Amino acid sequence: MSTTRPCSPGDRGPEPSGASGASEESAPTAGAPTGAAAPSVPPGPADGTQGTGGPQVRRIGLAGESGVVPLARDFARQALYAWGWLPAAGADRRAAAEDVLLVVSELVTNACLHAEGPDELLLACGNKVIRIEVSDRGAGQPAPRTPHRAGRPGGHGMFIVQRLCLDWGVVRAAGRPGKTVWAELGAPA
Repeated sequence: MSTTRPCSPGDRGPEPSGASGASEESAPTAGAPTGAAAPSVPPGPADGTQGTGGPQVRRIGLAGESGVVPLARDFARQALYAWGWLPAAGADRRAAAEDVLLVVSELVTNACLHAEGPDELLLACGNKVIRIEVSDRGAGQPAPRTPHRAGRPGGHGMFIVQRLCLDWGVVRAAGRPGKTVWAELGAPA
């Protein structure tokens, strides 16, 4: 826990930051292979209703916003409250929620540092997995720095994502510049 934060993110409740974003509910794209460049979760109905058995989806546009990393974390925290991950009932649930917030921070930060900034953050919560997607206009390919050197500053973002997530990858947008970096984490038991 940070010494500058009075309590862990899972214990504070939703923040009235205006980072609630538009909520959408939809079903995932079927047949996405694990470990491959899995397609992005398609947009759901405009009225925000949930499709039968599909994941709950929330997205927020980040293009042109200032302070996108805290904005993205607050948005993700509010989604976790809406989906019942927070407030955390125990240490395992709190750790799972903190892992989601850390991965959101790392992916958005990478888009800021290496890809001209993020365009959009999408979160999709199913029964067993939460999927995080950060879209940007960058041409680079994210990868964990190897060899990983724990004592050196910088270069830890994708290493952290790789260690915390069940899987992650990159989807290139056909016909336009940019990509979507996605990561999936297991839901708490």
